[in-house]
Amino acid sequence: MNTWLSLLLSAVLAAAPWSLSARTAVPAAASHSHHGANGAPVMATSAAFGPDGRLWTASADDGRLSVRHSDDLGRTFSAPVLIDVPAGSVLTMGEDRPMIATGPRGEIYVAWTRSLPRPYTGHILFSRSVDGGRHFSTPVRVHRDDAEITHRLAAMSVDAEGRVLIAWIDRRDFQAAKARGEPYAGTAVYYAWSDDAGARFGPERRLADHSCDCCRIAAAPAPAGGIGLLWRFTDADELRDHAYAEVRDGTVAREAARATYTGWRVDACPHQGPGLALAADGTRHAVWFSAKDGEPVIWYGQLRPGQPPGRLLAVAREGAAHADVAAADGRVWIVWNQADADGLKLMARVSADAGAHFGAARELARTDADAGSPQVLLDRGGRAYAAWGTADGLRLVPLTGTEGTGQP
Repeated sequence: MNTWLSLLLSAVLAAAPWSLSARTAVPAAASHSHHGANGAPVMATSAAFGPDGRLWTASADDGRLSVRHSDDLGRTFSAPVLIDVPAGSVLTMGEDRPMIATGPRGEIYVAWTRSLPRPYTGHILFSRSVDGGRHFSTPVRVHRDDAEITHRLAAMSVDAEGRVLIAWIDRRDFQAAKARGEPYAGTAVYYAWSDDAGARFGPERRLADHSCDCCRIAAAPAPAGGIGLLWRFTDADELRDHAYAEVRDGTVAREAARATYTGWRVDACPHQGPGLALAADGTRHAVWFSAKDGEPVIWYGQLRPGQPPGRLLAVAREGAAHADVAAADGRVWIVWNQADADGLKLMARVSADAGAHFGAARELARTDADAGSPQVLLDRGGRAYAAWGTADGLRLVPLTGTEGTGQP
């Protein structure tokens, strides 16, 4: 699809009733928030708990890339520690934002897209701290390919042994096919693997062809080792379902296979990536967005790659977008953004029986401006929180304790 036509159609989609356009909500009193330096918003933010219970955030605000921590569940945050990047070089368009993860020995990892001069192009960079966040290493590019093309939408996960995987959307195979005069749908998913806690990354490898080129990838550690990945794929007929694969010890342990079957076809960029959580019993909990026949839906399902998901549930409909999921000890938490006439809300549904049933939707917070994609975070005790980067600041909202008998 022509790039400019794609952008035009994306703008049309963004103006649809289910887009994140909200201006009249009010803040919720039950959450905590912080602002970037000089009061700047931290909407382009991701968060993660460390093994000691400390909350870490990575933000692109004021044109800088900064890391902060909180020891009181987001009520207060440390002064920012800046990673050495040129001002304004961190790409935060669409679902692109800095990603943060922690290792089992307290390592702190940050990955992001560095914007390049040509539109919609970038490189995936990485930096780490091994001294408790006091200093971060000189950023490195995690891929050998240095072409000025799309390398974007970094996803990062750490396995139980502290090995790091970074995956991204990559346009090199599209470019190669174009040079040969051959068709190529979408882009590809590539990944890089580190066996030494991010000190070095091996050469990147292609995970799958024909990914959607604007939706974030979901990555989650697998209970038996390795890391699962879920992403939106496309084909010559503009099908926009999802595929699942697993990487273990740096190699593909489970080849990519179709994992959702909603059948949405659209010649445009959805800008709606999935969420993934791999439970201790091996269940693959997932959430994803579809707008087949013009009906926007956030779906939940338990993935069975190669066949339709089990426990399929329409979590939320019109106005719902950007969902995430987490699972622990038989509980499943889903959060998403909900736009309606009252503004933009952070919503949740909770299951107390491993996803067999979910309680009714519950409003957690509101904002009077825009917001990024929410995350569900689990601390070291298995307690769940929703982290929501808004134009007002990052909010951390407790989820654990709302399950009751299955109703949030």
